[in-house]
Amino acid sequence: MIHTLPENFQPEADCLKGKNILVTGAGDGIGRAAALTYAAHGATVILLGKTVEKLESVYDEIEAVGGAQPAIYPMHLNGAVFKDYEDLRNTLAKEFGVLHGLLHNASVLGERKAIAQTSIDSWSEVMQVNVNAQFMLTHALLPIMEIPDTASIIFTSSSVGRTGRAYWGAYAVSKFATEGLVQVLADELANTSGIRVNSLNPGATNTGMRRAAYPGEDPQTNPSPQEIMPLYLYLMSDESREQTGLQWNAQ
Repeated sequence: MIHTLPENFQPEADCLKGKNILVTGAGDGIGRAAALTYAAHGATVILLGKTVEKLESVYDEIEAVGGAQPAIYPMHLNGAVFKDYEDLRNTLAKEFGVLHGLLHNASVLGERKAIAQTSIDSWSEVMQVNVNAQFMLTHALLPIMEIPDTASIIFTSSSVGRTGRAYWGAYAVSKFATEGLVQVLADELANTSGIRVNSLNPGATNTGMRRAAYPGEDPQTNPSPQEIMPLYLYLMSDESREQTGLQWNAQ
């Protein structure tokens, strides 16, 4: 069953006040919009991404509107090993103590080719960034997400990770793996933890990845990342604290 934003959700202006939230791929697109949205509602946001200049731009935007001082953590998910994620956890534990939210937003598209024509290098990169990195990051951060009474992990899914389609190759398979990780982790934590775990399909959105995947499509026909933020906010707020192991669509 696919879930959508509750019609009666009306977020308080400070609904994320006091929460520390890490966003991957925070430099642009949906990650940038989520970071700005979370900060606008009171959160302290940890901006993780591979391009420092983009992260600094988001940092400056948050500070310019008076948001809680964010943090920047540069990391290239394709090359990171588990010790890098442990170092991240130790840094966050020292600087913030606890983590209330984790948005797995960063992904790579890979090659839009038939399986038989997909290169091994491209396949490996997609699996490393979209699956292995998310596993290692989650694994490393769970201890500091167990500390607060409630915490939220959002994994980014896709329609092709719920129903396979030709020529979506490694990307589709990686999103099927993401859905499996959500189900297994949510079931493991359901009765033993205050951490909830959900998958979120943003749908067709005017982002660089969407434009790369559909070069012939008019990007203006799709909503901007900011327009789909209400569900991202709901799933990170305490309004969704009873929702876990579910599939959500932002559109």
